[in-house]
Amino acid sequence: MKLKTNRIIVLSKLSLVGLVFCFTSCEREVSDDAVLASFPKTAEIFTDAPIGLTDGFFESFDPATGANTSGFNTDSNTAYEGSTSIRIDVPAPNDPNGGYIGGIFRDRGEGRNLTSYDALTFWAKGSTTATFETGFGIDFLQNKYQVTTNVQLSTTWRKYVIPIPDAARLVQERGMFMFAAGTNSTNGMGYTIWLDEIRFEKLGTTALVNPFIFNGDNRTADGFVGGSQIISQIGAVYNLSSGQNISINAAPGYFNFNSTNSSVTGPFQTNAAGQVFTNVIGTSGTAVVTATLRNATAQGSLTITALGNFPGAPVPTRPSSSVISIFSDAYINVPVNYYNGYWQPWQTTVSEDFSVNGDNILNYKNYNFVGIEFSSPTVNATSMTHFHANFYIPGPIAPGRQLRVIIVDFGANGVFGGGDDTRHSTTFVAPTLVSQNWITITIPFSAMPNLASRSNLGQIIFEGGDNSILWVDNIYFYNNN
Repeated sequence: MKLKTNRIIVLSKLSLVGLVFCFTSCEREVSDDAVLASFPKTAEIFTDAPIGLTDGFFESFDPATGANTSGFNTDSNTAYEGSTSIRIDVPAPNDPNGGYIGGIFRDRGEGRNLTSYDALTFWAKGSTTATFETGFGIDFLQNKYQVTTNVQLSTTWRKYVIPIPDAARLVQERGMFMFAAGTNSTNGMGYTIWLDEIRFEKLGTTALVNPFIFNGDNRTADGFVGGSQIISQIGAVYNLSSGQNISINAAPGYFNFNSTNSSVTGPFQTNAAGQVFTNVIGTSGTAVVTATLRNATAQGSLTITALGNFPGAPVPTRPSSSVISIFSDAYINVPVNYYNGYWQPWQTTVSEDFSVNGDNILNYKNYNFVGIEFSSPTVNATSMTHFHANFYIPGPIAPGRQLRVIIVDFGANGVFGGGDDTRHSTTFVAPTLVSQNWITITIPFSAMPNLASRSNLGQIIFEGGDNSILWVDNIYFYNNN
């Protein structure tokens, strides 16, 4: 997969919590005949000590990959109730042991039956009014029913309530509690969080306001046969007894999904990242994808228009030994910071990348310019002779439209803006630019005198759009000798 090189701060052993939901089905799995009492209904997670977790306090905490573990401890001088609380010292970004802290409490057995409860609750306070991410359902195994949200600390003890979207599904849950904290909300200064009395409860006061997909928006998308349409930004808003509304991110496993036209879309499935998706199977027609949480219809929808078979880009034939690939399914890509830098304030380009039958495409919409960066590490292309990319413009081409390809070398210091950067811009116009056909562009380095070194290439920029759509594939450097 081409997109695997995007840089993400990894929280769980699979991904940043809140971004990845790993589950095996979108349908309700608990049958009417299920024996719900097969697993313990223990509600408490931490009072003065961990309850039903891995033996020993530090053994009960499972840190996220790359997280700072030195800031996790107990505090016998501060507690909401009893004698002990959990103390989390959030590190500064430059802490040698790691710039963020996070992890989970996991049930030490086979899981708990949480069907009798409707919320996770805990008491917390902070040394400052920072925010941190918290929730449950993350076990570093499947994360099938995870729920996360951001909460803001008070400097005095306050009770926090995280609603359970559908407790009937939590027959065997191992992910008891999670937290993740950094210093983004404190201008880079470390701070302390105290946690106490963590448990599941039956409150009877969490009222579902509305579930949602796509953050409640009604979206449209065009799809080719074999293309995947991902249903994302899934969650729900609840009203608490305090009058506060809380918005949670919820795993797709809580929801049921529906399509109005099964001749356009296939069954709902999950990908390796745990995202729910449907494939376009029809060559024409439209389908509206919706969802429900229990008996409530989720706000938001996706209207899919089938466009027939996808006009795939030319398949590269050069041997991998002569290629340095930035984006292509034909080769292994180098590490890439991002395929869209969202450079403000002038950029209008947004990314809605898609995949058709395993062919990944960069899809730039509202395109005026876009930057791709690969600076960790930079690319040494001194042995390469050419730049290559395939472009597709689905819409009409306005008179005078240009496409500029800019390649940037970060200089000897390998740092952007270090005073020794060089770049070269090559402009293409009609008849090279055509509509509804793949355009193959190759640029010899011999025609880019500003990049005589090219030992620290770090960016590729595409400019000259008119707020239309641009598809891009097979971006690489190659040796033609």
